[in-house]
Amino acid sequence: MKKVSFVIPCYRSENTLQHVIAEIEDKMKQLTQYEYNVFLINDCSPDNTVGVIRRLCEEKTYIKGISFARNFGQHAALMAGLRHSDGDYVVCLDDDGQTPADEVDKLLGKLEEGYDAVYAKYEHKQHSAFRNIGSKINELMTRTMLGKPKELYISSYFAVKRFVVEDMIRYENSYPYVIGLVLRATKNITNVTVQHREREEGNSGYTFKKLIGLWFNGFTAFSVKPLRIATIIGASSAGVGFLYGIYTVIKRLVNPDVPMGFSSMMTAIVIFGGMIMVMLGLIGEYIGRIYISLNNSPQYVIRERMNIEEK
Repeated sequence: MKKVSFVIPCYRSENTLQHVIAEIEDKMKQLTQYEYNVFLINDCSPDNTVGVIRRLCEEKTYIKGISFARNFGQHAALMAGLRHSDGDYVVCLDDDGQTPADEVDKLLGKLEEGYDAVYAKYEHKQHSAFRNIGSKINELMTRTMLGKPKELYISSYFAVKRFVVEDMIRYENSYPYVIGLVLRATKNITNVTVQHREREEGNSGYTFKKLIGLWFNGFTAFSVKPLRIATIIGASSAGVGFLYGIYTVIKRLVNPDVPMGFSSMMTAIVIFGGMIMVMLGLIGEYIGRIYISLNNSPQYVIRERMNIEEK
């Protein structure tokens, strides 16, 4: 009998988490061909999420709890759950009830067909306008920087096979980006359409600052294309500057009375100086992340494990 591990990052979900667990239980009672367990990762939530997880773990032995010492983000929480999971299939979903746990059979069915990873695709997303814009930017970034197929839809509700998980957890650097790890492990990925519900309560934990940080994690951890783009822009700027210099010399030779343009000179300095600073900042971002990784900065720090034996 195959085993399914559910991995759920938890943040501000004290009032929704029990509903998600109940839905998983009801669905898995129908899928008798699988046994299952659930890993709940508290990302240092400021509410009583850890208390709810602790109570669930006391009531049900198949529920496992992990509590972080501070907030490390959704992707770090996913990595912690993946490392502790032991299922043949691993299903990752949200804690707010928007991702329908009762449609997990659709994802598992695609894995049984032979796909290595399956992402849920939503016909009608119930996110806020801000989250939808963020998702579109993330879609563009993953397609451009990480080589994601254009037709593949990426979401937080997905299922992967064990060998994909084993490859993902080999990544130990400080800035995990789960989408990049899945795309690195396999290209045998598909989508399955599910419903997307409205959030039961609260708002998304992703602020604009967190989304920017997530995008930086994606392309600095798994792609050098930004550096190549910087090289192209730098070379193009140098070429434009060289041609403009030739133009200025010729114009001066043809008409010596033409005054040298202070405004054009300052414009060129500001434009090229700004471009140089942007490129240096980008290079500094890469170097900074390399430095942090060399210092063995952890992906996460676990304060407490519940129903889990420490290895």
